[in-house]
Amino acid sequence: MYFKLNTTKAKTMKMKSFYHVAIFIMIIVQIGFSQNFDKNKLDQYFDALDTHNKFMGSVAILQNDNIVYSRSSGYCDYGNRVKTNVGSKYRIGSISKTFTAVLILKAIEEQRMTLDQTLIEFYPNINNAYMITIEQLLYQRTGIHSFTDDDDYNSWKTEFKSEKELIDIISKGKIEFEPDSIFSYSNPNYILLAFILQQVYGKAYADILKEKITQPLQLRNTFYGGKINPDKNECHSYTYTGGWEKETETDMSIPTGAGAIVSTPSDLVNFGNALMKGKIISKESLDKMTTIRDGYGMGIFELPFYENTSFGHTGGIDGFSSILSCFAESGVVISVLSNGSNYSINSIALALLSEVFNKPYDIPEFSTYQTTPEELDKYLGVYSTTQMPLKLTITKEGNTLIAQATNQPQLRLEAIEKDSFSFDRAGLILKFDPESKTLLLTQGGGELIFTKE
Repeated sequence: MYFKLNTTKAKTMKMKSFYHVAIFIMIIVQIGFSQNFDKNKLDQYFDALDTHNKFMGSVAILQNDNIVYSRSSGYCDYGNRVKTNVGSKYRIGSISKTFTAVLILKAIEEQRMTLDQTLIEFYPNINNAYMITIEQLLYQRTGIHSFTDDDDYNSWKTEFKSEKELIDIISKGKIEFEPDSIFSYSNPNYILLAFILQQVYGKAYADILKEKITQPLQLRNTFYGGKINPDKNECHSYTYTGGWEKETETDMSIPTGAGAIVSTPSDLVNFGNALMKGKIISKESLDKMTTIRDGYGMGIFELPFYENTSFGHTGGIDGFSSILSCFAESGVVISVLSNGSNYSINSIALALLSEVFNKPYDIPEFSTYQTTPEELDKYLGVYSTTQMPLKLTITKEGNTLIAQATNQPQLRLEAIEKDSFSFDRAGLILKFDPESKTLLLTQGGGELIFTKE
């Protein structure tokens, strides 16, 4: 993942998963509904992204129980030049956790389990099983190590893993902290919750999902994923490195309830709308779910926009990325699902919300600046900042500049003007001053100054 700055002070966020977290930018001003929804402007916005290979995916906006906007861009199967459409299906990554939390709360309502039950009743071999409760699993407060952070994870994520194999992997993980002492995002918490659901219901997670959520809500394009099948309008995912390159597929036996669900934007906004209106779980259960502790609820985040707060989740798996955001008071739900992004999907979500709530936003303009490998040499090196314990290593590959922050993956930068480079997927800009041997990093309104060592 990438590091991100908020709008008021510089800080880093290490994204700890293949199903990751993103935060909306918050600006405190009066909010109101758009009385003149400008579909044409949104179409122009997505045309600009499409023309410059910035976004492949689909979006939907629901307002007052109706889908008022939907749009698809790019290719579902790039190799065969199959375009996306409103029915294209995407892996939604960690938005799956919201579904899993709902299923757990449904099981509690049906008196099949309780929030204070401990893990020892289900998986006694896991460290601290006698202390870890269902509630702590939901709130990501267990101390269970996330194996998806391990260096070797990418070497086996495409292989089938049985429940026993995954439990063994989780059991061998180190203890990160005492249960319930802090919040720390860990995918195994929701993998375990999915397995527990299978035990208490005596059936597969996929069947529970269908019986309790997708069938009653008629979400015909939402299901537990398997191997991607383009013939069924299921999208492959891609990474942009000067062209769209197909990503590997995580085997869906691994993420289970933490990230194995497939859906469409229209299904997701209808799910979010039904959830917020108490049509899936009771108001009491929804109140518990949306009670936030250390920034996280039960499978859900607070996602602020201006002075309003929504509830939802984000996700990322392989080359897929996603956002679901539900504004309960105003009846607005948005979803962004991408199978290939060379631009910040957070910015895309902000554009959708800005149109709905009558806030200003710009149609992006993309400029490129031609560089040679020799011209890049003056930027190379290791840069540090006094503002936080973070270093940036700048290297090159041909005529492409590459930035890598401490403990973060490499980012391939795009030259936008003399001495300035961007990574649009994270809304990141690096402006170099070779004479003073410094660079200015800007992102989301935050700034950091780095000096070459």
